[in-house]
Amino acid sequence: MAQLVKLQDYISRYQIDLSRYPTQFVRLKKIQWDRVKQQWVSGEEISQWEQIEEQAESKESKRTFSFFEKFKIKKSAKQVENLEDVEITNELINQEDEIPEEETTLFFEPNIVYKPNTIEELKKMFLDQFFHFQIKWASSTVREKSYVDPKFLRDTLLRNILQSFPDSFLVFYYPIIKVKKAPVELDIVLLTPTECLCITVVEQENQAVFVGEGDRFWTKKFGKTSNKLLNPLIQLNRMESIISKLFIENDVEMPIRKVLLSRNGYFDYPGTVFNVQFIDKRDFTSWLQHLRHYSSPMKHMQMRAAKAILQTVQTTSFNRDIWNVEKEQE
Repeated sequence: MAQLVKLQDYISRYQIDLSRYPTQFVRLKKIQWDRVKQQWVSGEEISQWEQIEEQAESKESKRTFSFFEKFKIKKSAKQVENLEDVEITNELINQEDEIPEEETTLFFEPNIVYKPNTIEELKKMFLDQFFHFQIKWASSTVREKSYVDPKFLRDTLLRNILQSFPDSFLVFYYPIIKVKKAPVELDIVLLTPTECLCITVVEQENQAVFVGEGDRFWTKKFGKTSNKLLNPLIQLNRMESIISKLFIENDVEMPIRKVLLSRNGYFDYPGTVFNVQFIDKRDFTSWLQHLRHYSSPMKHMQMRAAKAILQTVQTTSFNRDIWNVEKEQE
C-alpha cells in the first residue's frame, strides 16, 4: 500500500520526521493485518488488545474487542522482533538504532459488516478500512490536525493509487507548494525508489476522446459534441518544471517522467511527445499492474526528493486542543 505523504495543504507527519514514519507506517499495517488474519483463520476473537490511554494517564487497561469494533493497538516488543519480512527498508535509518515509536491510535470503521468467506475478501475489507485510517494518518500529527474534505474518502483514484502500489512508493496528492511565496497546486507526484512520476489526470465524461491538435487547446469529443479544453500538457510540463527546479536546488539526482492519465477516456494524439506517457482507459489496468510488481526498497535519493518537496509545501492545520474544544461545542 503506497504511502500518502502529502494531501493538498493538510498537515503531514512526514514533514516532522521523514526518516521515521515510512517505516512506522509499514509496521503498523503489518501488525494490524497479521492480527486480523489470525482472528479470521482461527475463527475466534483475539483474546486481548492492548488499549492505548491518553498521554495524560499513567496506566493502561486491557479490553476485548471484536474485529468490527473500533480498536486501539500498541505494538509489543515481541511483535517488533517478528517483522523481518517487512517489504521496505529505509536507507536513511541506521538499522542498528532503535526507532522510537509514538503512541498511535488506529480506528477501523468498516462499511461492510459481514464475515468474509475468502482471504481475498478479508484483504479487500482490510484495505478499505485501512484506507480511511491512512487519510487520518496523512492529515494529522501528535499535536496538530487538518480538516479533511470528505471528497477524499470517496476519491476512487486516490484509493486505486494507494491500494495498488507498493509500500515503498510515496504519494503527493495535489500538494500545494510555495513558489516565490505564492501558493501553487500541483497534480499528483509519485516518488518510486528510482524515479519521479508527475501525473496529470484528464477525466470528464465516460468514453470521451481527447484529441491533441494544438499547443494551446485540445478538442474533447463526446458523442456528437465537440468542445475545446486547455491543453493538459501545459499543466503537466509546468509541474515537471517546478519539481525539476526543486531537485536541482537540493542536489537530488532522480529522473522525472511525465504521465497523462485518463481512466475513463481516450487520448488521440498524433505522434509522440518526449518523456510523456499517455495512459488511457485501454492501458490503465496494465499500467497499475506494472507498477504494482515493483520490488525495490526505499532509496536514499528517493527520501531526499521527498524532503525537497516537503520543504516547500503549504500547510493549514489546527492544534488538537482547539479541535477538541470545537467538537465539544457542536
